[in-house]
Amino acid sequence: MRLDYFLKLSRLVKRRPLAKEMCDKQLVQVNDQAAKAGKELRVGDIVALKFRHRRLKVRVEQLPERTIAKEAVAALYTVLEDIQEHEDDLTW
Repeated sequence: MRLDYFLKLSRLVKRRPLAKEMCDKQLVQVNDQAAKAGKELRVGDIVALKFRHRRLKVRVEQLPERTIAKEAVAALYTVLEDIQEHEDDLTW
């Protein structure tokens, strides 16, 4: 499954174009490497996201075939790291 599509279906990012933009700006890593929006994800991959004041790292547990219910989203990934950052700490 494409990285940008997974980010949208898992609700880690609200819109697919936003996921692509984040990938283009190298704010998304898969297995510690910068990833393009079209990167094929597999179960077990580690996805790291860099938001303005937050860093999030998750492990892919399932790859959905289509849109799923909001309540079922939690089964798609496991949160490994969720760090809130201050203005002074903005390094990757």
